[in-house]
Parts: sequence; C-alpha cells; structure tokens
Amino acid sequence: MPELPEVETVRRGLEPAMLGARLIAIEQRRPDLRFPFPEHFAERLTGRRVEGLRRRAKYLIADLDGADLLVMHLGMSGSFRIEQSGDAGHRPPAFEAAPKNSAHDHVAFDLSTGARIVYNDPRRFGFMQLIARPDFAGHPLFKNIGIEPLGGELDGATLARLFAGKKAPLKATLLDQSLIAGLGNIYVCEALHRAGLSPLRAAASLARKDGGPHQRAILLARVIREVLEEAVAAGGSSLRDHRQTNGALGYFQHNFKVYGRDGAPCLHCGGVVQRITQSGRATFYCGGCQR
Repeated sequence: MPELPEVETVRRGLEPAMLGARLIAIEQRRPDLRFPFPEHFAERLTGRRVEGLRRRAKYLIADLDGADLLVMHLGMSGSFRIEQSGDAGHRPPAFEAAPKNSAHDHVAFDLSTGARIVYNDPRRFGFMQLIARPDFAGHPLFKNIGIEPLGGELDGATLARLFAGKKAPLKATLLDQSLIAGLGNIYVCEALHRAGLSPLRAAASLARKDGGPHQRAILLARVIREVLEEAVAAGGSSLRDHRQTNGALGYFQHNFKVYGRDGAPCLHCGGVVQRITQSGRATFYCGGCQR
C-alpha cells in the first residue's frame, strides 16, 4: 500500500494541474471501488472549482468551492495520471514504467484547463468520498488520526509524550495511526535502522522517568522526518504499483538500507539484516547495530 511519501508525491504532482481549475465533467465508469461511490457523485462535483489540494495521513483531500470536500485514497494499487497537460517533466529512463492498463481506469476528471485526471486502480481497494466541510474533523476517517510527521509537531518531546508508559514494541507504536499519521512499514523500518533503534524495544524507552525526551527520542524524530523528506524527493518507492502522476516510478527503493534486504549484510555495521514478523507485518532490522 502506498505510504505517506507516495501519497505526498502524488499530491505534489496533481496540485499544479488541479489547483484553481474547475471540474467541468466527471466520468464515473463503475458504481464502486472499495466502497460504493457517494450518491450523485459526478453531479455533485461537476462545476466545482478546486481551491486546494492537501494530504492528511494517507488521504488526498481536494478543497472545493462548494459544500463538499473530495477525499481520495489510493488503496493498494491506485494511481492518478495527467493527460492533455503538456510535458509532465523529464523522467530518468531507468525508472520509466510501462503504461497502466486502461481497462482499470475507473474515474476521469475533465478540467477547465483542458487537462484530464484519470484514476486507475487494478485491485479497486482505493475509494473516493464526499464529506461536508463542517463534518470533516469529526468524520470517522479523520477524527482519530494523530499528528503529521512532516509538520512542526513531531519532535523528541512529542514522541516522549505519546510513548510514555507504552510497553508495546517501538515499531508497532510508530505504526499506530492514532498517534502519528501516515507512517508505514517501509519508512519505519528505515528510520529505526538510521536511528540505531531496535524495533523490539519498548516504546516507553524513548521517555525519561520524568516524562521528558530521551536522546534517542530526539534522534528518532529527526531521522523520521529525514527519511520521509528524502523519499518524497525521490518520488516515493515503487515496489509494485506506485507511479508518479507523469507515469514515472519512484526510486527511493534503491536507497533501502534494511527493508527487503533480509540475509544481506548491514550497510552500517556489516551484520546480517534479519526479517521477523510483528503484528502480522514483516520487520527488517540489524540486530548488530539496532539496540
């Protein structure tokens, strides 16, 4: 499933095409994706102007000039592409991808600028919802989502406060979306390796007895932001389905230090990268330098 950097990459790709444009026609080619489309979905969007495009956790949110917000989730295999909008930018040949099968094009947005935004989703685990603006904060999708790791809220003191008293493993706690929004398996593995912290240590170990941040909390907060920012700059990670809006693959997967490298030597200490299962998810780490 796309994680925060992939969703942020898509947002940044869509924003220049969508911001300020009016939705002049919507082609909805099936009644549902993961969930049914809202009633009168196309009609409610037609004629609306896109006044903003933001990300909350792993959701894309189009702020419209009407009563509704358009919320979009990529699911496992969803992607957007921009058509009829000129040159989308140079793509390094090594990372070019074959075009997506148009049989899986499920929604198309025609914009007043002449651009067309097409949503493709082979597995149909993504979805789109319309949420009334006053209901957004209390909506079930958003009311229990934690802080944004790329915002100004994430620092050592915040990690110490969120994790104080929690005996659960550090990795599982970092993946708790009610605490920190948008962190996923890949980037948590990479951040923990960069910080030299074991995914098995208790989350509470990031806080001192007085509740203040241990030095390891300050370090982890910093490297989480670094890893996410580097991944966004690289266009995300393309392991299966992720594409940027110009069709290019992300290439942060070429920078993985532990994820998917079980049995390989640790690039930091020369130890062996291990794979274990935590809460049904694969965890990759080096027992030699992650303590």
